[in-house]
Amino acid sequence: MAEAVIEDQDPLRCSVCLELLKDPVTCPCGHSYCMKCISGCWDQEDQRGEYSCPQCRETFTTRPVLKKNTILAELVEKIKSSASQTVSPTLPASYAEPGDVECDFCIERKLTAVKSCLVCLVSLCQTHIEPHNSIPALKNHKLVQASTRLEERICPQHSKLMEVFCRTDQKCICMLCTMDDHKGHDAVFVAVERKEREQNELDKTRAEYLKRIQKTEQEVLEMQEAVASHQRSAQEAEQQSEKIFTELLESIERRRSEVKELIRAQQKAAVRDAEDVLEKLEQELAELRRGHAQLEKLSVEEDHVLYLQSFQVLKSSVCKPSPSNTLSPHMSFEDLSKSLVVLKSEVEELCKHVIKLSGEGKCCSGDILSWFMLLNATSSAHLYISLVTSVKMPDTREDFLKYSCALTLDPNTPCRLISLSEGNKRATFRKEKQLYPDHPDRLTEYAQVLCEQGFRRRVYWEVEVELDLKSEESYVEIAIAYKSIKTVCDFRDDEKSWVLYCETGKCSFWHCNKETAIPIAPTSTIGVYVDHRAGILSFYSVSDKMTLLHKVRTSFTEPIYPGFYLYENASVKLLS
Repeated sequence: MAEAVIEDQDPLRCSVCLELLKDPVTCPCGHSYCMKCISGCWDQEDQRGEYSCPQCRETFTTRPVLKKNTILAELVEKIKSSASQTVSPTLPASYAEPGDVECDFCIERKLTAVKSCLVCLVSLCQTHIEPHNSIPALKNHKLVQASTRLEERICPQHSKLMEVFCRTDQKCICMLCTMDDHKGHDAVFVAVERKEREQNELDKTRAEYLKRIQKTEQEVLEMQEAVASHQRSAQEAEQQSEKIFTELLESIERRRSEVKELIRAQQKAAVRDAEDVLEKLEQELAELRRGHAQLEKLSVEEDHVLYLQSFQVLKSSVCKPSPSNTLSPHMSFEDLSKSLVVLKSEVEELCKHVIKLSGEGKCCSGDILSWFMLLNATSSAHLYISLVTSVKMPDTREDFLKYSCALTLDPNTPCRLISLSEGNKRATFRKEKQLYPDHPDRLTEYAQVLCEQGFRRRVYWEVEVELDLKSEESYVEIAIAYKSIKTVCDFRDDEKSWVLYCETGKCSFWHCNKETAIPIAPTSTIGVYVDHRAGILSFYSVSDKMTLLHKVRTSFTEPIYPGFYLYENASVKLLS
């Protein structure tokens, strides 16, 4: 190659690629490079907005316009045409693999960097590091092991190498920082700080690590023993639960047969009574038809005395009471079916409750068996009563609080006229719009908000209502709703919500834009009880006793979420 002829002619070599100049250009400082090489270097400095010469490090605030150096170009071409071409063997290239530090000066495929320069802030391969070993101005640069974390060594404020450690603020800084934000602070060179820490803190820290390692190893051993014990207990519980559920299924099967026999017995008795009534009704129908025929004949009777005597008999016959019909169209089968559905829900709820307590270590599997032993001991004559009373409503506030749940208002749902406070436990109507970000769940049309928690089980919560007594239009809607409710719809109008509407001294119930008046004035504390599976919703006025305001029976098809509508300075606070 032509480069072999000009080994000693460094001015004709590019200090970036270390090869013969190609399309030579000259910087304002006088140094020359290949057009491609210097353009590649400055492309990497575009984000910094400051450009420098790779040799003398002179900086330019604007990117210089490069023009071809015709003299050097002609000289290179003459050397190429006249020099004898000698090809020397090339060393195999060590290309960078994923995870390796790449050379910042390689233009095409990147070679693996062997060193990083803390002054130039670049990583260099074996070829491009040569100028740092041969050019006097570059020999004083600080070379370290190749690293991709060079930016961490540079002060983000002054873009200078961090060589100082501020003991006051416990952070690495550059020299300019000592004259700026850290002026007057206790600062030393990083090498001095490292040496002192190695002398004073390294052994202590190492001892702390060993101590923590030993403690953690002991905890690991204890945890392994606990896991083994838990596995043994779980295996025993699994065997016991399998036995219990086998007995439970057998008991349920027996009860199923008993209920079937009970239904059939009621059916036979009812049909037998109905047949007796039917026979009497048929006899009465025949007598009525005969009386009607006699009445038609009597209408043409000319003898007045006979007419009056016969008419009186026929009139008294038609006024006789009909045989009583004791057969109800629905009998008690509908109630029985509802009771069985409720019982099913209660059994599922009980199993979930026991499983939850078992997970908390508060219950054993024998509790489930004890509960179902009561059903097994119940006689067939009392089965119907057991089914009806199996889902008894709570009576006292203490009973309701057993199903209490913790609620918080969902910050993604409130209308911008509602302000949340007290850890998202309180919602207040504001005339000034709040700066909430856009969200698909946000209720945009009315001053409404939903809670974060949704339920498919039996729950109870209480809310404190505060109305503006100076305003005649201040009111609050206490609702339960599906999450799929329309974001632009009033709770009272939507089929997916049920609402207790509260004004000063009165309230009413709303669903699907239909109002049901409630003749009871509510207190400031309202209790809401929901049994999702049984389809029961009740609103209570809470004081020294629980006063039922309204009760609804429906069929919930989705999880229900508590919600509120506020107007005219009204506010609500979740007490659960």
